[in-house]
Amino acid sequence: MNWNKEAEKITKEFTFKNFTEALQFVNKVGELAESMDHHPDILIHAYKKVSISLTTHSKGGLTDKDYQLAEKIDNI
Repeated sequence: MNWNKEAEKITKEFTFKNFTEALQFVNKVGELAESMDHHPDILIHAYKKVSISLTTHSKGGLTDKDYQLAEKIDNI
């Protein structure tokens, strides 16, 4: 897993060809997250980049759920 650990979260940036691909990716991440009842922080910036930050807000830090979702995101 090539996510960056920052304090109580893991983060990763993804780059796409254009805004449309970035938005499609965000929608897929949203579907995965909702199915797991886990909600990441997602930022689309520079029109084709997506930054994702995972932490379990209710636990105040990282849990197995964050790593499980990160793996699923990597497999999109």
